[in-house]
Amino acid sequence: MASTPRPFSSLRCIGCGRGYPLGEIRYECEACSGLLEVVHDLDRLKKSRDGAAWRRLFDGRMGVKAGIHRSGVWRFHELILPDLPEAAIVTKPEGDTNLYRSPRLEKESGAACVHIKHEGENPTLSFKDRGMSAGVSFARHLGVDLVACASTGDTSAAMAAYAAQVEGMRGVAVLPQGKISMEQLSQPIASGCLTVSLPADFDTCIRLLREVCRKRPVYLLNSVNPVRIEGQKSIAYEMLQQLGWEPPDWIVVPVGNAGNISAIGKGLFDLHALGIIDRVPRLLGAQPEAAAPLARAHREGYRERVRVKAADTAASAIRIGDPVSYDKAVAAVRRSKGAFLSASEQEIMDAKALVDATGVYICPNSATAVACFLKARGEGIIGADEKVVIIATAHGCKFSQATIDYHGGRLAGVVPGRANRIIELEADPAALERLLAPGGGAASRKDGQ
Repeated sequence: MASTPRPFSSLRCIGCGRGYPLGEIRYECEACSGLLEVVHDLDRLKKSRDGAAWRRLFDGRMGVKAGIHRSGVWRFHELILPDLPEAAIVTKPEGDTNLYRSPRLEKESGAACVHIKHEGENPTLSFKDRGMSAGVSFARHLGVDLVACASTGDTSAAMAAYAAQVEGMRGVAVLPQGKISMEQLSQPIASGCLTVSLPADFDTCIRLLREVCRKRPVYLLNSVNPVRIEGQKSIAYEMLQQLGWEPPDWIVVPVGNAGNISAIGKGLFDLHALGIIDRVPRLLGAQPEAAAPLARAHREGYRERVRVKAADTAASAIRIGDPVSYDKAVAAVRRSKGAFLSASEQEIMDAKALVDATGVYICPNSATAVACFLKARGEGIIGADEKVVIIATAHGCKFSQATIDYHGGRLAGVVPGRANRIIELEADPAALERLLAPGGGAASRKDGQ
């Protein structure tokens, strides 16, 4: 009888190092309650191919018209979840998002080379699709029929959409009442997800849901789930492939629950260990001042874990005061010799308007990364000759009210420095003609935006 192949992957506690089989449903270490991560047998992977061969393999899959390799996640199947059978994979496909060069940001910051990796171009308009493709695929592989998440908006949209593709599977979304945009709220409802609204903040929602998942057979798909993180690593893989495998000097990432910056860091370190890239970029985590525990921890030298009571912010998807992946994020940023910074509401919304006006429509959470990049340049943290990639995590279409309120001067505490106000005219062609005539206001408004 043929022997069962030895798995490539397992779970390991980031605290005490205790290991567990990947096929067990668990989210924390039973010995020390530390977070778990998926670890791959990198020595076996290195023996199968050298760095150049891995690059050739992945580059050869770009542009395929059928199969799982159409996905910007599963093009890298061997480095995401190598033991997951192809038949279990749930994909739309996701990924293959654009990497935009931004001359406007280069001019504004004085930086030589700035790109925006726009994850809002995923199927449900956020980077969460990458993680949910991995998480829901693994749930399907395990035979799970009920998956759940607490969410500030984008997580529930992605989970619901991917669970809806699997016959017999249903999603459950637990949301903080009145704290997500209407566009985000509509998505899990439309996908048939059981949508629950609680009069609480996100930190309370995730705490309550984790308690329930310990008692009931419900598969939790928040970033505490280490399998989901594996899908999100592909942001780093795809970005580097788009750059010809030449790493930038910095990658700037919005940080809420801190799963994404942890995932990107993990992906970078794996690529370096396999010889696919020759150095690891530095990570800059970006938070709104209203919810900036990691930025404060960085300022204080990481002396102790920082928790804050998050206040209202236009960057509502990262309005989290006690990030689940705090320890993973700190480890990734420190290992990369990076930093965490925070930005004010004024800085965030002005940065959003700056990028939006280039035709790349981003969310306030992404704008937090742009604002912190500009601050890092101003403070000399990022040098003028360094290459930078900013991760835009969701599409601006999910946050239309914040955009309209900014340009209309209706955001509390924000004076719009780049307002593009709506002009109300009478239904009269002469009035429109006067506006569009030289000196009539249209050209000067555009120049001053």
